[in-house]
Amino acid sequence: MLNTSNDQRKLLPNFDQLFTSTARAPGGVARLRELILTLAVQGKLVPQDANDEPASELLKKIRAEKDRLIAEGKIKKDKPLTVLGDEEKPFDLPAGWEWVGFRDIGDWAIGSGFPKNIQGNNNLPYPFIKVSDMNLEGNEKFIINANNYVSDEDIKNFKINIHKPGTVIFPKIGGAIATNKRRILSNKTAIDNNCLGITPNSSFESEYLYLFLCSIDFTKYQVGTSVPALSQGTLEKILFGLPPLAEQSRIVTRVEELMGLCDALEEKGRLEHAQHQQLLQAMLDSLTKTQSAQELARHWQRLAQHFDLLIDRPEAVDALEQTILQLAVRGLLVAQDANDEPASELLKKIRSEKDRLIAEGEIKREKPLPSISDEKKPFCVPSSWKWVHLQDICTQITDGTHQTPAYTELGRPFLSAKNIKPFRFSPYPHRTVSEEHFHALRKGRVPEFGDILMTRVGAMIGEAAEIDIDIEFAFYVSLSLLKLPKSFVFSKFLVMWLNSPYGTSNSIEKTLGRGVSAGNLNLSFIRSFAIPFPPLAEQSRIVARVTELRALCQQLRDKLTQARSTQTQLAQTWVEQAAA
Repeated sequence: MLNTSNDQRKLLPNFDQLFTSTARAPGGVARLRELILTLAVQGKLVPQDANDEPASELLKKIRAEKDRLIAEGKIKKDKPLTVLGDEEKPFDLPAGWEWVGFRDIGDWAIGSGFPKNIQGNNNLPYPFIKVSDMNLEGNEKFIINANNYVSDEDIKNFKINIHKPGTVIFPKIGGAIATNKRRILSNKTAIDNNCLGITPNSSFESEYLYLFLCSIDFTKYQVGTSVPALSQGTLEKILFGLPPLAEQSRIVTRVEELMGLCDALEEKGRLEHAQHQQLLQAMLDSLTKTQSAQELARHWQRLAQHFDLLIDRPEAVDALEQTILQLAVRGLLVAQDANDEPASELLKKIRSEKDRLIAEGEIKREKPLPSISDEKKPFCVPSSWKWVHLQDICTQITDGTHQTPAYTELGRPFLSAKNIKPFRFSPYPHRTVSEEHFHALRKGRVPEFGDILMTRVGAMIGEAAEIDIDIEFAFYVSLSLLKLPKSFVFSKFLVMWLNSPYGTSNSIEKTLGRGVSAGNLNLSFIRSFAIPFPPLAEQSRIVARVTELRALCQQLRDKLTQARSTQTQLAQTWVEQAAA
């Protein structure tokens, strides 16, 4: 007859609700896996059976066997079994369970130094397991494959320890401690000295020991900072409940069932995510491939009918925002006005302004670039627009100092690529330089309010922002400075293009050294960027509309993020209540 504890009666009726509610939350399946292991090792996952031989009898038998071996001189006298006071017990155990420590349930499996001359010969009898072997295909739970093997002669010559099948091993040194790798040896096996293991005695099933070890966060017990490590002495202080052997077997079976369900939930989530991404991308592509405002309106109406279904997560909002930018720089987001002065006339005024500045010695004349051929134009623009090179609408395109300055504790601001994100100029925090160096570093490159900074060296090349804070600063070579004739070009429109998918792909395509180093976007390439250039009045309308839509996107992103956070908190509450 099965007996169900009060905790189980409280938990089990809500288990389906717990599973479905937690699984839907971000990271919910990982939490479920943790919860399953927690419930398992606390005796709350399966009911107890009064007919099971209690763990106390198991411990008596183990003690008697050890005493016999000690008397026969086969093993040394060991420490007595762990005895706890009530205040030392982390939680109440079910009937039939006993509190034990690691030394009560088995023997430590100590690693051996790795012989340098052994080969990956799987004809030899004994696998030699390193931490990296735990990742080999087929080694998800039981160690089946290895990269290296040793012979009986190797064992003798190199004094290698061989461990019994059923030993559970785990990493004991370095970052691998945090990976939660636990593996059961399926054959007589050697392990290297970056591993540690436990060979269970007759009180513990290997698979139950495995899942118990999986429930422990070993990072809480590691010592050292540069190279963290686990020690046997520290691990021996960990206390845990020992169930009857029969119950161990039932727990292992139930955990496998529930972990299988978690696997299915993860696969379902991956499939749903992939399908959602495909559907969302198809709908957004239909917007970006439109050739007229009328066609765009029809496709937008289709998206609007399914908006709540498609735009249901922050990353979907990100994709929508990028689509908005694509439409904006193609002239599809706002209507054209026949009364607007065309871009061709605007370019004449920009040319006149640049000629004046050249004559006055304010700027240098740029080298002429060849006309933009049709094959280099990624899309068609309205008749009032013009394709231009970036240098055609800028009065200066330069970069920061190529020399690393002498930084000072106090001084004038010195900025780098770290201070620029798409659409966001963030001058704080920053390094500082002396007053003397500050003026030398700014010579010929004086950023002003309304200018544009774009990253050109580093990991995130092509990100652009308008200088919208009135601050004097010098800057590093990782940034390029774009100065505009502000009476004829809206900085915000150009920032919009640079951060659009067209602009960023242009930057990526022209970046040198990607994959070898952080990458470098030469000024000559920046000057030659092909830009779709609208009339000034239309630039203003586009900027106003995009600003409005991006603000709505941010509100939606915040709302969805908050909903996710609430869902995560609710799932965490469920988990904590179930494990309490």
